[in-house]
Amino acid sequence: MSQLRVLIVGASVAGPTAAYWFARANAQVTIIERFPSFRTGGQAIDIRTAGVTVMRRMPGMEAAVRAKTTTIEGLSFVDTNGQPYGVLKATGNPDQQSLLSEFEIFRGDLAQILYDLTKENERIKYVFGEQVASIRQGKKEDGPVTVEFMNDKLPTEEYDLVVACDGATSRTRAIGLGCGVRDHIFPTNAWACYGTLKGDLLEGSKIGRAYNNIGGRFLALGPDPEGTTKVCFFDVYPRNKVDYTLPFREAVKQGDMALKQYVAKRFEGGGWKTSEVLKGLMNSEDCYASEIAQVKIPTLSKGRFVLAGDAGYAPGPTGGGTTLALAGGYVLAGEICKHKGDLAAGLQGYEETMRPIIADLQKVPPGGLTIMAPQTGWGISLRNNIFAFVTWSGVVNFAQKWFASAFAEADRHKLPEYEWEK
Repeated sequence: MSQLRVLIVGASVAGPTAAYWFARANAQVTIIERFPSFRTGGQAIDIRTAGVTVMRRMPGMEAAVRAKTTTIEGLSFVDTNGQPYGVLKATGNPDQQSLLSEFEIFRGDLAQILYDLTKENERIKYVFGEQVASIRQGKKEDGPVTVEFMNDKLPTEEYDLVVACDGATSRTRAIGLGCGVRDHIFPTNAWACYGTLKGDLLEGSKIGRAYNNIGGRFLALGPDPEGTTKVCFFDVYPRNKVDYTLPFREAVKQGDMALKQYVAKRFEGGGWKTSEVLKGLMNSEDCYASEIAQVKIPTLSKGRFVLAGDAGYAPGPTGGGTTLALAGGYVLAGEICKHKGDLAAGLQGYEETMRPIIADLQKVPPGGLTIMAPQTGWGISLRNNIFAFVTWSGVVNFAQKWFASAFAEADRHKLPEYEWEK
């Protein structure tokens, strides 16, 4: 078989990871990203379980990640006066993590690390400011597909494989599967908004602060090595058939200012530092938000089109998205390499290998969202008092493992070892 031609859509985590390993399999890779330039910034994310395994199989990546961790040393829930109920810290063992990860890093920093690992590779080409317009199957159902592009930065061209890595609301998924953008999305009736605030609202502390108000409103502040403050607004609605996130999604579509105004209205009068944080949010230059939802698809591929990362299996509120993105990119390229000359067999191997990992990391811990963001004052008080007890008593490690299915030993998913061509 001649050199495999792969088009990857999305330059966040799953895309560059897949590109790295496809290049090791001697494929020629083109990565397109709809934004005009590489995006930095973003919220703190964790690398866990299978993600740690993949990171350690990419030379230089673990050292680069350790050099760019968020510097957070703990997390505490606080009352309206800012008094903590207790402090939750990492275990100190990256192979047996807790709610706080040894490999916590800002999303933009992780994306930059993966970009730096791939941008100079002669088999990988990045094209920014481009999107897929159409994907057409050729006369042979098992043959290459023709891809047309929206912004004419690339010519219409044939590819052996198209990989969609462009997020939970992937447009490419809709094109490749012939479905709607929100098909296969399972809402959790929750959303999150992130930003960077000028100044250090934690006054030098490396302990993050989390605060709740009634109605499922959660506000968290985290340290930033740059001397600013990272903020997260998390909003959880009751789990029922009502789509509470529609007004939020409409605000996101209208742009940054509409989003900031929506968040401000939803969180106004929240107590603690809420008013100060909302004022800072209005001047944040990297404010962005996303619905917290899961993606569940009957099959991860259709012909020469395949999904990876959030586009194929967004885990929602479990905290496993980064791990799934790293594992998915690695396994996809590995299975294609393993079944040289038989793409159908490689895609089937990818499906079979990833399904147990996806099922595991999409498990929402019992009461997880309710515990993080209770709806009532009584619920907040109960959660805070339980938190105070488990941190004081030392049973916190047991509680973390019980509540969080994503936090366990690094090698529990037993990713295959592949023989690469390079």
